[in-house]
Amino acid sequence: MRLGLVSDTHDLVDGHLHRLFAGCERILHGGDVADEDVLQELSLLAPVVAVRGNNDAGRWADALPELRVVEVGALRALLVHQLPSPDRPDPAVVRAIAREHADLVLFGHSHRPLVTRAGGVLFVNPGSAGPRRFSLPRTAGLLDVEGRRARISLFELSGEAPVPFGRPLEAEL
Repeated sequence: MRLGLVSDTHDLVDGHLHRLFAGCERILHGGDVADEDVLQELSLLAPVVAVRGNNDAGRWADALPELRVVEVGALRALLVHQLPSPDRPDPAVVRAIAREHADLVLFGHSHRPLVTRAGGVLFVNPGSAGPRRFSLPRTAGLLDVEGRRARISLFELSGEAPVPFGRPLEAEL
């Protein structure tokens, strides 16, 4: 099973996402969509599961939960927009991880791409696929799941095609 990972699009669907997410079964969006047209365009590639970010407002955004659990094959993913740090997550997120038996947490907000393990949970921030902000790269990712094995690959959205950003992380969850 292959899923697209994206966050902080801020009203932009980068053309590279069409190529990167081709063949994905679903797209997980970590919030700060900024316009429902983004979700509609992404849904042409694959069904989209999204959470509301701090820049999502209006009737369409009110329909997005702040926290969402998604079955990803044999794994359970928790989507949330803001997570101060995988080492010090918000207490509500800690409770949700325990309550939902989450194997993976997808988050956004900081625009900083990150893949790490903490407390037996895989934390993924695909970075920001929206307009460039600060001096951070524009990135998105792919999650490949086979049984309880996950492989996370991040890609920089620059040049003529998405290019790998860092090394993929593989983990048995």
